[in-house]
Amino acid sequence: MNQTPWTFKSFRDLLLKCVAERDLFTGKTLHARYVKSLVASSTYLSNHFVNLYSKCGRLSSARAAFDSTERPNVFSYNVIVKAYAKDSKIHIARQLFDEIPQPDTVSYNTLISGYADARETVSAMILFKRMRELGFEVDGFTLSGLIAACCDRVELIMQLHCFAVSGGFDSYSSVNNAFVSYYSKGGLLREAVSVFYGMGALRDEVSWNSMIVAYGQHKEGAKALALYKEMILKGFRIDMYTLASVLNALTSLNDLIGGRQFHGKLIKAGYHQNSHVGSGLIDFYSKCGGLNGMSDAEKVFQEILSPDLVIWNTMISGYSMNEELSEEAVKSFRQMQRIGHRPDDCSFVCVTSACSNLCSTSQGKQIHGLAIKSHIPSNRISVNNSLISMYYENGNLQDARRVFDRMPELNAVTYNCMIKGYAQHGRVTEALLLYQQMLDSGIAPNNITFVAVLSACVHSGKVAEGQNYFNTMKERFKIEPEAEHYSCMIDLLGRAGKLEEAERFIDSMPFKAGPVAWAALLNACRKHKNITLAERAANELMGMKPNADTPYVMLANMYTDAGRWEEMAAVRKLMRSRRIRKKPGCSWIEVKKKEHVFVAEDWSHPMIREVCEYLEEMMKKMKKLGYVMDKKWAMVKVDEAGEGEEEMRLGHHSEKLAVAFGLMSTGHGEEIVVKKNLRICGDCHNAIKFMSEVAGREIIVRDNLRFHCFKDGKCSCGDYW
Repeated sequence: MNQTPWTFKSFRDLLLKCVAERDLFTGKTLHARYVKSLVASSTYLSNHFVNLYSKCGRLSSARAAFDSTERPNVFSYNVIVKAYAKDSKIHIARQLFDEIPQPDTVSYNTLISGYADARETVSAMILFKRMRELGFEVDGFTLSGLIAACCDRVELIMQLHCFAVSGGFDSYSSVNNAFVSYYSKGGLLREAVSVFYGMGALRDEVSWNSMIVAYGQHKEGAKALALYKEMILKGFRIDMYTLASVLNALTSLNDLIGGRQFHGKLIKAGYHQNSHVGSGLIDFYSKCGGLNGMSDAEKVFQEILSPDLVIWNTMISGYSMNEELSEEAVKSFRQMQRIGHRPDDCSFVCVTSACSNLCSTSQGKQIHGLAIKSHIPSNRISVNNSLISMYYENGNLQDARRVFDRMPELNAVTYNCMIKGYAQHGRVTEALLLYQQMLDSGIAPNNITFVAVLSACVHSGKVAEGQNYFNTMKERFKIEPEAEHYSCMIDLLGRAGKLEEAERFIDSMPFKAGPVAWAALLNACRKHKNITLAERAANELMGMKPNADTPYVMLANMYTDAGRWEEMAAVRKLMRSRRIRKKPGCSWIEVKKKEHVFVAEDWSHPMIREVCEYLEEMMKKMKKLGYVMDKKWAMVKVDEAGEGEEEMRLGHHSEKLAVAFGLMSTGHGEEIVVKKNLRICGDCHNAIKFMSEVAGREIIVRDNLRFHCFKDGKCSCGDYW
């Protein structure tokens, strides 16, 4: 830029252009000239410099520009309040708000929106009350911010809806759009639909996008796509938000073919490199793409020109949903940090979910420490909820409860996580007491709450209590049971030996039973040796999940137990003809921040010889205490087994090897947590009880159904598993 004297108009126009285009470089040059008094000082220009720095994410520069403003007016304060609220520093935003000599409606709206972003519902409502008491005019922006501040508190949203209608604010499109979005988020799709269709001519592009998203959120993908077609026919403009909403609908339908076709249209239209649309594509492929889903998601990610924080979060989330790719989720999180993105609450929730899948407890603790240092005020409750899940999934129930007890605010998700943790660890009394505490605190249970409560009953054999909770869900709380609730009831009845009742229950379901229900019944049949019913359950499972090995393996094992070797051979032959292979038993343990993997009858671990020698010595001590190897779990025909083959097979089950390695590699007081990909076998369960007694150590084993906490020769499951 040359030294030509500036007119106020030319300087103002260029500055406004910098603000609109977020051109920080040119804006800083203009600011330097402004500071040097090459342009006459004015509050108007100072305000726009504050606005420029705020929009470019330079909060310290925005504050410096504000502090140097000689005569700040209400606009000056509104801009800096918005900047701090946007940067999740709502307490400083409030301090600045209180300093405004004469706040206006915009001042109140700005702070209410800030409280909404920080999920501080009560603070937003108190400010709204004060605003009305002082006689400030309420407008559509006020109501939109308040609705967002309600989060999922649908009773408040309903009250605001009554206020909006009585005050004539339902004539604002923005207010109605907010009601559509937040009714949907609160689970009230019918109310969202009513608002949308009641808008009539007020509906704009945002209205249609909000309703398409609402249908997608409630698994009504077909209705969402129909609405998208209607939107096009009515001539509304299709933008990136519309396209992302359609991708959400296709995801809810699990329509891989339709999604790929839509992806092709996006490429032709040039939207595939857009961050917002790209996030929808990554989410779609990660959820619907099957085995190659994340590979397709990675290709989408690589095509996006400047991936923002949302894109990174979506990638981390996609990896974390696939247990085998959890390590990639953590790597992506670290890479995101290295390139300069600051993790938000969503980042921490996603990466913590990935740590729940890993055997590494140290990774999760590192993420927890980082979350504390990051001072996330906007949605701390969701991060804490994910930490509770992460700790109990890694066998650390004490730290999960410690996080729970230190939380300043609890919601339904918080209670659900802790109840589920207690249930999976066999701490049924604590789980049911916590459910009662949830009710006493005034927090309404939801469908997930009852899955957790019923699971607690399943793990303890509390049949009457489980039936009571199932009925309470329908009669008292008006929650319609879903597939998971019915599966829990089938599991509850089946484990208790009420197989005929479980079969009647599955036949009387209001919808077709899914694979989870039939798997629960098959498990129960194996426990109680009902081969006839097991054959029915296995056949149903084979039809629903033809590539799954579970029904074949379980049925073959039942035939083996019963000595029906011909039927067992027929099942194995069927597996070979369908190219279905049994998943090998695999166990993981972390020692000194390093993960060790053991596979049944596998000798690849570098210390396998030492582990086997240690296990042999341990077995001698166990036998002195009364341990007898249960050879039926070797699953070999007695007259065909070679000498010592049964002992060798059982002695090299992956969970025994992992526990032995943990005992020989750690000292007293160090935790031993083993994770297994399959259900723990009966002999291993019995053996580890003796191992805990011989070693005088607490041993935690997590199989694919629950946790087993072994101590002093006993298991937390009470042998009911």
